[in-house]
Amino acid sequence: MSVLWYIPNQVEAGHRGDDAVRGHNSLERLTDLARLTEEHGWGGALLGTGWGRPDTFTVATALAARTTTFQPLVAIRPGYWHPAHFASAASTLDQLIGGRLLINIVSGQDDLAAYGDSEGDQAQRYARTKEFLQLVRRLWTEEDVTFAGEYFSVTGSTVATRPAVREGRPHPRLYFGGASAAAERVSAAEADVQLFWGEPLEGVAERIDRLKGLQAELGREHAPLEYGLRITTLVRDTTEQAWADAEAKVAKMAESGGNDYLDPRRFKAVGQQRLLDLANRGDVLDDNLYTAPGKYGGGGAGTTWLVGSAQDVAKSLRKYRDLGITHFVLSDTPYREEIIRIGDQLLPLLHNAIPSAS
Repeated sequence: MSVLWYIPNQVEAGHRGDDAVRGHNSLERLTDLARLTEEHGWGGALLGTGWGRPDTFTVATALAARTTTFQPLVAIRPGYWHPAHFASAASTLDQLIGGRLLINIVSGQDDLAAYGDSEGDQAQRYARTKEFLQLVRRLWTEEDVTFAGEYFSVTGSTVATRPAVREGRPHPRLYFGGASAAAERVSAAEADVQLFWGEPLEGVAERIDRLKGLQAELGREHAPLEYGLRITTLVRDTTEQAWADAEAKVAKMAESGGNDYLDPRRFKAVGQQRLLDLANRGDVLDDNLYTAPGKYGGGGAGTTWLVGSAQDVAKSLRKYRDLGITHFVLSDTPYREEIIRIGDQLLPLLHNAIPSAS
């Protein structure tokens, strides 16, 4: 089981209610966060991406150089990167840091024209992503690669520096998200880990079953697809305190007009819409999945929260694990404080407990 944190590399301070401290995005501050993940039981952290944010790969390289076990899960976009350029850069970094690199492929919408890309329809976007994944895998594992696709091509290409290889790991693990039919077909065929956002157990189970069927239908050529959960976890010493703080946070979001975290491009995504629709079923689903944040602008992993004591949240996460989830990316704000609190209180319960009864 892998449990990662989230480090926001943002130009503007105060992401999702984080402390708006001076130098919030300085190398010293980000290094502090990365080192705290090492000290408090985390395997590493996801670094988000998007035009107008600091370059994710550069940030990851700097943090990896200043840590020893920290695994950066680097979000990258086809189109921003050419696959051969990316394969070379990633394998070089992976070799330099002893095989700690993880990759999150993002196909969602962005300010593409700003960096010279163009927007196709959904089918084109995911067809391009599939080619990107196919070509990067080949460049990491083969020599003298010739590939002629609809979107990318190379001739006689060999990446000079190879990724760090160990048993069960031929190259950096490729995480992928997306809830549309097109996205799921790409994931079932080419990704290593399918990341889900915080849906109820029933919805996650349904998607896992569908992805297993797609793997067989598409004739998957790689090791079986693994599954992960990206979600906000609001943990306090007691259940009562956790819910009081969660409701206070949502009330503050409502007072601000619910516009602090909105990204119109993100809110068109199928996966995001699935999360927003959950609020119509109730403010609390399953045992402690809080949907109210989505009413007031909590997008992405901030749309739904698991709320409670460490024991409450661990119980819920173990139920996801029983479905087949083996990768978790958790977070809450303020990020620095919660790395410590959740790392110390929640992670020992996840790593040491037996699987939950359904």
